[in-house]
Amino acid sequence: MSKHLIDLKNITKTYDDTDVLKDINLYIRDGEFLTLLGPSGCGKTTMLRLIAGFTLPDNGQILVDGKDISGVPPYRRQVNTVFQKYALFPHLNVFDNIAFGLKIQKLPKDEIESRVNEMMELVNLAGYGSRYIDQLSGGQQQRVAIARALVNRPRVLLLDEPLSNLDARLRLQTREELKRIQQKTKITTIFVTHDQEEAMSISDMIIVMQSGVIQQIGRPQEVYDQPVNMFVAKFLGTPPINMFTGSVRGGRLFIGENDVLPAVGTPDGEYNIGIRPEGFIPAESGPLCCAFRRIEVMGRDTSVIFSHPAAEADTVRAIISSANKPDGASGKIRFALRPDKVFLFDKTDGKRIAFRAE
Repeated sequence: MSKHLIDLKNITKTYDDTDVLKDINLYIRDGEFLTLLGPSGCGKTTMLRLIAGFTLPDNGQILVDGKDISGVPPYRRQVNTVFQKYALFPHLNVFDNIAFGLKIQKLPKDEIESRVNEMMELVNLAGYGSRYIDQLSGGQQQRVAIARALVNRPRVLLLDEPLSNLDARLRLQTREELKRIQQKTKITTIFVTHDQEEAMSISDMIIVMQSGVIQQIGRPQEVYDQPVNMFVAKFLGTPPINMFTGSVRGGRLFIGENDVLPAVGTPDGEYNIGIRPEGFIPAESGPLCCAFRRIEVMGRDTSVIFSHPAAEADTVRAIISSANKPDGASGKIRFALRPDKVFLFDKTDGKRIAFRAE
């Protein structure tokens, strides 16, 4: 098992009487690709800045290799950051942009040339050294910024929403590049994003945050399949989870008046119920009876749009295989449900309630 490289212990940070981070405890393993995920204002960028040394905590400790670096200046932390705006020098070519920090350190010329060329090879920019920044695409500029951050051989690479300025196709291509580079260098990487699809696709571990508090830590699929509360369930997933009001009565789960599943051992009461879009199975005798709206064909999959009186939103979206496209000619559609895609949440605090559909 990888050792802990970074430990955050009881970290708090307040700005203008607002608690941005509230008693954060977190460890990050050496060589891990970890993503801080959450809506704007949840504290993820503040946490990144604390690790970088640009901001100091009000309370708590930041440890690297077991040593407290809370008061150590950024340039002595062996941590480099790539920001949303890459801050590249337009008057310098690619080679000199990447070499900038090495030249400040006054390293030997041949070492600088060797390390810069190695980085350009790593980020697939070999042969681009003489080009200027305005001659590069957005994705190439991003790779220059990453090469400049890595050429100093830091222990930790911090990425603060570096893909947000790229179009959708380039974002997909560039995040694959990021993961390739991280796997090759084995450098501990902390990535900040509000895009849950990005986080799910490239991370070893994700941390979901809300209002300065860590809600859940885990592997992406684990967090998706076992959300600890309604916030995490609603934040992860594209399309998002569908929410209903329902109840458990006599060991049965009801959505509105539809008796949909067993709920073995779950106390009777009212609950919020979440169903992932892939959790619906069209079935002529299915227990969940809905009003059909329309079908949207997406190639391999099909979206079935319908409504139900117990649904939180006006419409509900199910994702099914195009081979199983249902007939909504009657205006009604029925579904069976996949129990592993159905979640119960406490109506007071939003915590997930375990239930067994046996």
